[in-house]
Amino acid sequence: MSALGHYLEEEGTASVAISLIRPQTENTKPPRALWVPFELGRPFGPPDDPAFQRRVVLTALRLLERPDGPLLIEDFPDDDPRAQPDPGWRPPSILAAVSQLLEHEVEALRPAHERWLTRQGRTTIGLSGMSMPEIARYLAAWLSGLPPASPRDGFSPILALRFAVDDLKAYYLEAAAAEGKPSSRQLGDWLWNDTAAGKAIIALRALGLASDDDRLKAVLGNFMVPAARVALMGLSPT
Repeated sequence: MSALGHYLEEEGTASVAISLIRPQTENTKPPRALWVPFELGRPFGPPDDPAFQRRVVLTALRLLERPDGPLLIEDFPDDDPRAQPDPGWRPPSILAAVSQLLEHEVEALRPAHERWLTRQGRTTIGLSGMSMPEIARYLAAWLSGLPPASPRDGFSPILALRFAVDDLKAYYLEAAAAEGKPSSRQLGDWLWNDTAAGKAIIALRALGLASDDDRLKAVLGNFMVPAARVALMGLSPT
C-alpha cells in the first residue's frame, strides 16, 4: 500500500494509509499514514463501534489537510476501547467436557496398558488404591468444584487426589510406551498437550493455586505438574 500511495501521489492524487505495524511503515515511507494501536485485521478499531471507527477514519483523512507532508506518519491517540480486560467476564467452563473425555480416554487406553503389563510384567500404579475408572471419576468430582470425600481410610481427600493423579500419569505413560521406544520428551508432550488427562491435571493445579486453603494450594500447586513442564508451557509458577 505504501508503494501504491507513491504512485497515486505522482499522478496528482493525495493518499493516506492506515498502519498497523509502525516499523514496517517507517521502512516503506508512504506519503501519509496513520498508525493505529489495534489488533491485526482491525485497522479501524473494534467491530460494532461505528462512532469509534468514524473517529479513526476522520483522523486519517485530516492528514490530507496537513501542510507538512508527504512522508508523514501520525499516531492515533487512543487504544482500542475493548483492549482492556473486562473484570466481569468469565470464559465458559469446559471442565465437564474434559471430565467426560478423561473417562473415555482411560477406557480407550486399557488395551495399550495391558500390552505394557504383558511386556514389562510390572507397573508403578497403585499409590491411590483406586482403579482407573474410579480415579477418572474422583478427578471429575474435584473438577466440579465440590471436593469429594476421600475414597480411602487414612487418606485425606487432598492426599488421595495427589496419589490418584500420580497413578493416572503412570497409567498414561505406561500405555503410551507399550509400543516402540518413545523419548521422555515425546511422552511428556503427548500427555500434557494432547490428552484430556493433561488438561484435567493442569486444571486441578489452577484450582489449587486459586484456593484459600494453603495445604490444597501447596499440594496441587507443587505436585500436579512437573516444574520443568510448568516452565515449558508458560504456566503460572505460583
